[in-house]
Amino acid sequence: MADTKAPPVKPVSVPHARSAKAVLLSRARELALVPALLLLLVLGAVLNDSFFTEATLISILASSASLAMVVLAESLVLITGKFDLSLESVVGIAPAVAALLVLPAAQAGWGTELPAGLALLAIPLVGAAIGAFNGILVVKVKLNAFIVTLAMLIVLRGLLVGATKGKTLFGMPDAFFSLATTTFLRIPISVWVAAAAFAVVGLVLKYHRVGRSLYAIGGNLEAARAAGFRVDRVRLGVYAAAGVLASIGGLMYTGYVGAIGANQGQNMIFTVFAAAVIGGISLDGGKGTMFGALTGVLLLGVVKTMLTMAQVPSFWIDAIYGGIILLALIIARLTTGRAQD
Repeated sequence: MADTKAPPVKPVSVPHARSAKAVLLSRARELALVPALLLLLVLGAVLNDSFFTEATLISILASSASLAMVVLAESLVLITGKFDLSLESVVGIAPAVAALLVLPAAQAGWGTELPAGLALLAIPLVGAAIGAFNGILVVKVKLNAFIVTLAMLIVLRGLLVGATKGKTLFGMPDAFFSLATTTFLRIPISVWVAAAAFAVVGLVLKYHRVGRSLYAIGGNLEAARAAGFRVDRVRLGVYAAAGVLASIGGLMYTGYVGAIGANQGQNMIFTVFAAAVIGGISLDGGKGTMFGALTGVLLLGVVKTMLTMAQVPSFWIDAIYGGIILLALIIARLTTGRAQD
């Protein structure tokens, strides 16, 4: 009797090929920012003689340091597949609490007049507490991350205005401004701190189990659970860490400006998302690198400086940032081939 068994069919490797192609295209989009950044620097030098100078370049880095910390914070949350819109309010409320603790009542403070060092410790603690609270509502109570953090953004914004009575806080000790005013090799310490933070987080994401868990959770939540990752604990930790990073960004911003306004950080989240998205951080989760996010920050810093030196009104700068986000989303859709939820 003849053997009628069909010969084994070789597995088709098209999905793998497509996946590899998507990774390569995504990586190319991220690295494409480097020549784009260099091109903008050359263009700025051609358009304005004072652009490509040491003072201007250091100014770009100094003004971008606080934004970089918040972008780093948001990128971590986005990689896990979630959002945190409240980070812009953390930039304002965290250093404001510290300032109110150290200032006398005559200067709009709470009258506690704590030592500067002790008051500064309150900044990361406030950031961690806000982040942890957001994490509990999103991870444990399972509320929508977008709505929760939007509500927290509004709540914290109101608390900042109420606590400061709508006034700008001045007269804090020099320690509040030292990150921006102290320099090493003529570059502000805030820039070095931001660079170190990106380097450390980048290494953790690439080589440590915690980093792998973030990508796994953002890529496929149930698969990450099945693989043994402590999903809830990791997500809670990411929200808390994001709050701490944003609070330090707020301290950097305070030092750069020299005061704390009742609207500190307002509308910053739009620029944060612009930098993250053009840097290759996926809004769907599970994708992106800190190198890409950092180049996104620098690109926007150069664009803003060029537009400012050209005396372009600030509202046009906001419109340009919005256009950059849309363009980045379109490019991401074309390069990955995936629909965006």
